[in-house]
Amino acid sequence: MNDLTLIIGNKNYSSWSLRPWLLLKQAAIPFKEIRLAFGSDDLSKYSPSGLVPALKHGPLTIWDSLAIAEYLAEQFPEKELWPRDVEARAIARSVSAEMHSGFINMRTHMNINCRGHFPGKGMTPEVEKDIRRIQNLWQDCHSRFGEGGPFLFGKFSIADTMYAPVTFRFVTYAVPLPPVTQAYVNTLQGLPAMQEWLAAAKAEIEVIEQYEQYRNRV
Repeated sequence: MNDLTLIIGNKNYSSWSLRPWLLLKQAAIPFKEIRLAFGSDDLSKYSPSGLVPALKHGPLTIWDSLAIAEYLAEQFPEKELWPRDVEARAIARSVSAEMHSGFINMRTHMNINCRGHFPGKGMTPEVEKDIRRIQNLWQDCHSRFGEGGPFLFGKFSIADTMYAPVTFRFVTYAVPLPPVTQAYVNTLQGLPAMQEWLAAAKAEIEVIEQYEQYRNRV
């Protein structure tokens, strides 16, 4: 299993790339990384969809963050990337799928920009609704299944990787959070892997205008 290669996009902007990257890092699964800037002609060489992320394992290519996570869970059962308990695992899959397909308003008005700082920007009523749902979801998961650890289901899992980019959004846009929610944000942001990602994002030189909608605006 030492021939895993993860193809990712710009670390400053690619929330989908962060998810499998963080999962591999947290699970201590060795992998090679290929970073391609958004719009690169080389993307289609690595990913059938022409999008990131993609995971290559020998001749096999898996694309889409959640599909990659499921594949890794199957390949490394000893890592327990999903909760062991059946009920907790079902809920973890549900909340992960909700993140995968939902919260469109937050994604649209608070796009991920790790090196940016835009307090209060993008806070429409629809975004506020998305944020309330995320807060309630986090609190419910941890109160029901989080005993014994600071993560949504106690131990770090795929569900945490799915919401890791949200914590960057909350920091970038200085979203006011209740103490319980802020504690979870701090937990994820404090992970060495997350700090490594952030440092790399800040070191990138590309500026992609469509993800810089609030820069230099008042």
